[in-house]
Amino acid sequence: MKLVVNGQPRDVSATTVAELVKEVTGSETGSGIAVAIGEDVLTRAEWENPLVEGAVVEILTAVQGG
Repeated sequence: MKLVVNGQPRDVSATTVAELVKEVTGSETGSGIAVAIGEDVLTRAEWENPLVEGAVVEILTAVQGG
């Protein structure tokens, strides 16, 4: 499936948001990660929704700093 992930065109094998998060970040739990499709931030429950070809997805990871 072709998506735009974090501003870059990308071919992915994922079919759900949760699978995409795992594919992109390597995280099994998605802890500290937020996902938006278009301008809509998704709840964790929505991560099981199917992805749509051509979707524009932003995956953000929280980073601690000091």
